[in-house]
Amino acid sequence: MNWDQIEGKWKEMTGNVKAKWADLTDDELAEVDGNREVLEGKIQTKYGKTKEEAKKEVDDFLNDH
Repeated sequence: MNWDQIEGKWKEMTGNVKAKWADLTDDELAEVDGNREVLEGKIQTKYGKTKEEAKKEVDDFLNDH
């Protein structure tokens, strides 16, 4: 699955996103609204990851879905 597909189905995908990054709140997921860069930023902030680590986590998530 590519990011365009996730973006188009964001409301359906939020459960999978929340399962992967459980510390993200519903409000934060609503702010992301399918925007990959915003999601990566939230992961960086919430989990203390570097930009590269957050990008890799999102890439891995894409590969799994």
